[in-house]
Amino acid sequence: MQKGLFITFEGVDGCGKSTQIKKVAEYLEEKGLKVKILREPGGNHIGEKIREILLDTKNENLCIESELLLYLASRAQLVRQEIKNLLENGVTVLCDRFYDSTTAYQGYGRGLNIQLIESLNRFVTVEGKYAPDCTFFVDLTPKDAFERIDARGEEINRMEMADRHFFERVYQGFVDLSNKYPARICRVDGTKSIDMVFNDIMKKVNSILLIK
Repeated sequence: MQKGLFITFEGVDGCGKSTQIKKVAEYLEEKGLKVKILREPGGNHIGEKIREILLDTKNENLCIESELLLYLASRAQLVRQEIKNLLENGVTVLCDRFYDSTTAYQGYGRGLNIQLIESLNRFVTVEGKYAPDCTFFVDLTPKDAFERIDARGEEINRMEMADRHFFERVYQGFVDLSNKYPARICRVDGTKSIDMVFNDIMKKVNSILLIK
C-alpha cells in the first residue's frame, strides 16, 4: 500500500489555517481520498490532556523549558499513536501545526536553542521518518491576525497572552523557516480571501497528488 501524504499548516494564530484545513479535507474526500485532520498539541486523549495544560491561562508560571518538553511529548504521542498508522495505511493526514510551530514559538519566540529544538523534532518524528511531506505557511502578520481574533471576540489562551514582540519574533521564525526549507514549505498570502488562499493551496496539493 502506498504511504499517505502528510501535510501540515502553519502560521500565527488567526491566520486562517484551520479554515483552510477543513476546505482541503472536503476537497480531497470528494476526490475519493481517505483524509484525517489532526491538531497540535492534541490529536488523541493524551495529547489533548497536554493541550489543556499548555493553553490554560491559569498556568502562566509554566517555565519555557517545560513548555517545550510538553509540546514535544504531545507530538511524540501523536506520531506514534496516530500519524504512523494513518500514513502507513494510505491516509492523507492534515495537521493543524506541527514541528515548525515549536521552532517558531519556542525557538524564535521564547529564545530557546533552535538547534536543540530541531534535533528534538527529529527525535520525536522517529529521526524524520514521519516528518511532513509538505507544509503550508499561511502568511499573515501578527497585527492583522490579532485584528481578526479581536473582531471575532474570541477568548485568548495562555500562548496568546504573550506580548506583541513575542509574536513578531514567532512570525519572523516562520518566514525564516520558509526561506530555509523552500522545497517543503509553501508560503501563501494570508491577506487574500478564503477562496483565493484555498486556490493557492490546492495548486500545490494537486501538483503533489497529480489530481486534475
